[in-house]
Amino acid sequence: MDVNELYRLAKEWTLEAGTNLRQAVVQEVEVEYKTSAADLVTQKDKEIERFFSKKIKEAFPDHFLLGEEGVSEGQSAYDPQKETVWLVDPIDGTTNFVHNKRNFSISVGVYHEGEPLVGIIYDVMSDEMFHVLIGNGLYVNETRVEPLGEEKTYEQALIAMNHLWLAPNDYLAEQPLQQMVQEIRGFRCIGSAALELAYVAVGRFEAAIFNGLGPWDFGAASVLLQEQGVKFTTVSGDPVNVFKHSSVLTATKTLHGTIQSRYIELK
Repeated sequence: MDVNELYRLAKEWTLEAGTNLRQAVVQEVEVEYKTSAADLVTQKDKEIERFFSKKIKEAFPDHFLLGEEGVSEGQSAYDPQKETVWLVDPIDGTTNFVHNKRNFSISVGVYHEGEPLVGIIYDVMSDEMFHVLIGNGLYVNETRVEPLGEEKTYEQALIAMNHLWLAPNDYLAEQPLQQMVQEIRGFRCIGSAALELAYVAVGRFEAAIFNGLGPWDFGAASVLLQEQGVKFTTVSGDPVNVFKHSSVLTATKTLHGTIQSRYIELK
């Protein structure tokens, strides 16, 4: 397998899919609900995932696609530790795509025999691509991003987190997190987990906390974060299995430990 050609094609396909989505934001979009009125899917989610499925089958017929919408057929039985697997979220931030026509992304991660190979997160409306071929540096479009510099303290930190974790919920104790938002510089919720994780990788955010993400949400971001040496675990500090649903806590090493010990309490 020519990894440089794979990397080139993955970026090319992502840009092509992004062009499709930019044209779609001025069109009427058909919206369906998955688990609730807040959990949206559009015909474009499915169309873009089918686009990647077709391209992958044509160029790499022995590769597998694990996508959020599950449009690939006949790929239910494979061992990700023995295969090349593409983790694709066709529109990460579908609610933003439907409502405000920005702050959504395409996320493409490629793993070979369980090891990270390529990570691409494309902010469609900003035309900003975060991308990595493992071991070759993180780039934003054509500009290489230096490894993160001096760590910031939690008082200086901007942390990505969904506001729902500040209210009573079944997963994380809300009181420590309520305390956290009073002690840090601020918290943000863009509405696209992939974009928020990319922002941590390039130093725009200092940390991110998520619960219940799918492999397609963080598969590409995990490659970016690994390239930058950013700690990437579950909220309890365990390694993340990128092929399964998981919580995520990511930050530079010292800040990661501070957040986990000071503010994270599982229910």
